[in-house]
Parts: sequence; C-alpha cells; structure tokens
Amino acid sequence: MRLLGINIPENKRIEIGLTAVYGIGRPRALSILKKSKIDPSLKPKDISVDQENEIRKVIESMKLEGDLKREVAGNIKRLKDIKAYRGVRHMKVLPVRGQRTKTNSRTRRGNVRKTMGTGRKIAEKK
Repeated sequence: MRLLGINIPENKRIEIGLTAVYGIGRPRALSILKKSKIDPSLKPKDISVDQENEIRKVIESMKLEGDLKREVAGNIKRLKDIKAYRGVRHMKVLPVRGQRTKTNSRTRRGNVRKTMGTGRKIAEKK
C-alpha cells in the first residue's frame, strides 16, 4: 500500500502503518480509519482497493508530508526574520522550548563541550 509517495509497512496494523506518513500520529490515524469506516486492527495487505481509496479520500483533505514540512519551515523562517526569541534560538542552534543548557542539550549543542570535572590534570603516579 502506498500513500503520498510513502510505502505503508505491510506487516504492521494499519493504525500503526499510517504513522509512517509525516503528519499522521496514532490519534490522527485512528480518526482517519474511523471516518473511512475501517477496522484499525486490519493489516494493509488485507485491505481491499475500495477501503484503500476511502483512506486516500480522507487523507487528501489534510495537510501532510511536503505541504506540512513547507509550512513548518516557513513558520521557523518567519520567527528568524522578525528576530523573535524562538527564532534567535533556532539561528544559534540551541534548544527552543525553555530547556536548560548548562548541563543538558548535548545533542543540540554538540558533544564537543565536555565537562572538566575538577579541572586538574591527572596526578602523576609515583
């Protein structure tokens, strides 16, 4: 099964498989299946063509994948342009949502800044 250029895993339940599409999580996947009247426990390989078309019809009305990524990138660019606090944090590649940076945020800041401990060199062995 293929939706919006994404292959949906055949061996997982359709409820979980739909989350492979950017912009669809578990709650949205369940609402899509509820609107298209499909059992969430079915697997994509067991779904008929009519059911697949119903899912496509529901998904077409949503903003997903490329459009959603473009919108998010546009929002970040707008924050940077107006020099909002969040935009400045994005520019400096620091955490945006108020996390502390003294001890954490290694993945965002990079692993280069290691702590020194006491700052002393290793004592010479006698």
